[in-house]
Amino acid sequence: MTKIAVLGAGSWGTALANTMAKNEQDVTIWSHKAEQAKEIALKKTNARYLPGASLDSNLKATDDMALAVQGADIVLLVVPTKAIRQVAKQLGTILEEKRQQVVLAHAAKGLEQKTHLRISQMIEAEIPAEFVTGLAVISGPSHAEDVVKGDLTAISIGSTDDAAARLLQAALANEHFRPYTNSDLVGSELGGALKNIIAIGSGMLIGKGYGANAQAALLTRGLVEIREVGKALGAEGETFLGLAGIGDLIVTGMSPNSRNYRAGVALASGKPLAQVEEEMGMVIEGVNTIKAVVDFEEEFDLDLPITRTLYQVIYEGKTIDQGINDLMTRPLKAED
Repeated sequence: MTKIAVLGAGSWGTALANTMAKNEQDVTIWSHKAEQAKEIALKKTNARYLPGASLDSNLKATDDMALAVQGADIVLLVVPTKAIRQVAKQLGTILEEKRQQVVLAHAAKGLEQKTHLRISQMIEAEIPAEFVTGLAVISGPSHAEDVVKGDLTAISIGSTDDAAARLLQAALANEHFRPYTNSDLVGSELGGALKNIIAIGSGMLIGKGYGANAQAALLTRGLVEIREVGKALGAEGETFLGLAGIGDLIVTGMSPNSRNYRAGVALASGKPLAQVEEEMGMVIEGVNTIKAVVDFEEEFDLDLPITRTLYQVIYEGKTIDQGINDLMTRPLKAED
């Protein structure tokens, strides 16, 4: 049995913690909200993030991070990108006080605003390396709502440390949840972050009444842009043809369970971004990530017409209809 602390009790953190608890691992989930931790611990529900779901009786919960982490072999961070540094810093202090070494993993999908750092880079900046025996990222096509119901799911665990990846793989694997491993941490993180941008565009198309042809075209050409950014930042191109790339893009870009997709649909209806974010009640990672990718386009001299057009629509007032027309009437070219 592996002892695991999951930091973050949103929908995805809860679904991952529940999966490992069902596998008879020793799992404690941490929430910064005492009432939420109490609900998970006593009622085995998380009504706000996973309404109607019943959680495994083995799952423990607390609002005391030090208690959650005590004796853990694996610590998994599943909080929004904007909270990563704060949580990692608090965790680093705890590990240093306890002189405790752990395998660190995260399942966040975004880039830090302003610095444009990946999640693992933020974690490494806040937690001393002497307390980390391995660092991994969970990515791939996976909606929490489906995972907690036991729907068939395959994900990817990216890490340069094979032992760390396999320890996490063993803790997660069961007849409904199949984790694969890969050695491309950079590509795994970027695939998870960049697909959110394209998913917003996919939602916009559906919101405007377009069909499967338009959606398939956007996702396919969007994958080309994701791959180009990834390669410029040191990722392996092949990673984007796997679960952390095209797999995650498909599920995020086509499912109403995706908040980025739903945001695109809402924007297409004419709602302003601020209203969409308020009504969503959860972080729309693609809205912030798109700023970083537009900067990457200039820095690395890339051609990212879909991303650039979405930026213009979201932040510069271009209409969705004009954006679609601009993309469809660009100079003709060979397929990359």
